[in-house]
Amino acid sequence: MLRSLVRLVSELTGGRPESAEFSDYDYRLAATALLVHLVSVDGEMSAVEREHLAAILRQRFDLDAGEAARLIAAAIDKDLEAIDLYSFTSVLNRALDDEERRRIVEMMWEVVFADGRVDELEDSVVWRAADLLHVPARDRIALKLKIADRAVPDADA
Repeated sequence: MLRSLVRLVSELTGGRPESAEFSDYDYRLAATALLVHLVSVDGEMSAVEREHLAAILRQRFDLDAGEAARLIAAAIDKDLEAIDLYSFTSVLNRALDDEERRRIVEMMWEVVFADGRVDELEDSVVWRAADLLHVPARDRIALKLKIADRAVPDADA
């Protein structure tokens, strides 16, 4: 399934799935690979999750739609090559400060809550990645609650 997604994104962007504009040491590639791993850990990347992931990347990394698609395609390849989360978190730990790493965990929760439910495997990946990113448990919980509050539909609407 992931390979077909890579091919689709590649065809839509008219390029190779792995773009030279995102090197192995680019924190954006590491963060996106972590997010791709997260949304596909339950065996499927839903259309809602995929769209939400692209929107988050465009906003957080100031990318246009084509750049976001190329970044996702490159990240899918990196995720398929990776044997653990450390390959992504080590790049992020070297490149980002404490607040920026908390922001990555927040992005992870945003992706998890995109489809309106938290899968047990997704929750586990966020917790393991946050631990590797040295984000304290109290911050992980606060970020999860913050995003969960935003994800709950307004009862008055």
